[in-house]
Amino acid sequence: MAVKVAQEWLSACSGCEIAILNIGEALVELLQQLDFVHMPVLIDHKYFGLDSGEEPLEIPEADIGIVSGAVANEEHVEVLEKMRDRCRILIAMGTCATHGGIPALLNCWTMDEALETIFHTSTTEEVASYPDDGVPALLDRVYALDEKVKVDLMVPGCPPNPLHIAGVLTALLKNETPALPEKSVCDTCPTMRSGKGGVKKVKRFLENAAFDPSEPLDRMQCLLEQGFMCMGPVTRAGCAHDGAPRCIAARVPCRGCFGPVRPDGNQMLDMMNALASNGIDWKSVVDRRSLLRFSGAHGLLRPLGRK
Repeated sequence: MAVKVAQEWLSACSGCEIAILNIGEALVELLQQLDFVHMPVLIDHKYFGLDSGEEPLEIPEADIGIVSGAVANEEHVEVLEKMRDRCRILIAMGTCATHGGIPALLNCWTMDEALETIFHTSTTEEVASYPDDGVPALLDRVYALDEKVKVDLMVPGCPPNPLHIAGVLTALLKNETPALPEKSVCDTCPTMRSGKGGVKKVKRFLENAAFDPSEPLDRMQCLLEQGFMCMGPVTRAGCAHDGAPRCIAARVPCRGCFGPVRPDGNQMLDMMNALASNGIDWKSVVDRRSLLRFSGAHGLLRPLGRK
């Protein structure tokens, strides 16, 4: 009998859903064993909720639940709680779901400041009110899934690696524990490292790295040792498809999109420590909080207040 799967997206861009399709031919084989009973991106399964006066929100029971996106409003909370209730195993898919992702950058401001920025410009008149008719109320900040419900498995990535999604589903079908990368991007990076690059300050990536395009990647010096802010030391591996991490393969620094190496890690704090341990002035980092661009949930990104 096919394993039932329910999938939902919250504050998301649909990149995780595309990653599922990017599993490719292996997905065709998996679909013979999976029965997707709920997936808004593919199935026209309408539902109401949030005291709409209509039928209460209902999601079919499933063996596996997959949720992408962060939790940003009351509707997201309601959908997530229903998914948790109806699914035996709940998977947080993508860095937005596991660590807040790009949506959690909103946590740099209060909601009042965010609304003012979104709906005002220097040339517009004062807004009398913000839309609220049929619009779910915003939460006080953007949350990762595990801050609201119990999550059984996290598959990070922006987007996740299709091979990991396939591997997780295959393992669950076999009643096995899925195996996901646990090392850092640096541990999988083939570039040359001497241990100390002699760099004292971090450079902004406004110039090309030093490399010979005719030579293989393992002949290029580590980008962090060249002085560029590469998040490899504090970012979980997993983006590589044919060997090297994808950003590094393109000769650009890792941006940290797979989140911290440890699920409860702090990429900003860990990166500052990595810079200091290599004799690099951490004060040369222009915007330290941007190091949390993919992992600002769990209370890590907070409003600083206006100066």
